[in-house]
Amino acid sequence: MSLTNKVTAEDVLRISGVDASRCMQCGKCSGACPNYDEMDLHPHQFAALLRKGEVERLMESNALYQCLSCFACSQRCPRNVEPAKIIEAVRLTVIRQKGRNYMTADRLPEKLDEDLPQQALVSAMRKYSK
Repeated sequence: MSLTNKVTAEDVLRISGVDASRCMQCGKCSGACPNYDEMDLHPHQFAALLRKGEVERLMESNALYQCLSCFACSQRCPRNVEPAKIIEAVRLTVIRQKGRNYMTADRLPEKLDEDLPQQALVSAMRKYSK
């Protein structure tokens, strides 16, 4: 069954609280993204695809898990669209569906790094294991 049968663009917009129609596709949000090179979709593309109703494409994007949730994109937006909230809403929608969790506690040891702050691990578990 397609995920979009369960989730619509309106659902994502409601969860995020964002008005994606305000996005003018200037790309300032994507230009501010520190993880731009790692993402298959960029912050401005999330707003555009959401407006087009292409929720399934958003839900299948690796950008959901590459987004650092730093909100640099949201701060650069001249129209206060807050693309990070859109990405977070799509990610939450995906990980709340049974069997779609990206990170589980048993995968945590492989992510450990002596330079990684503990706060990052706590944040990752909060983000990816809902």
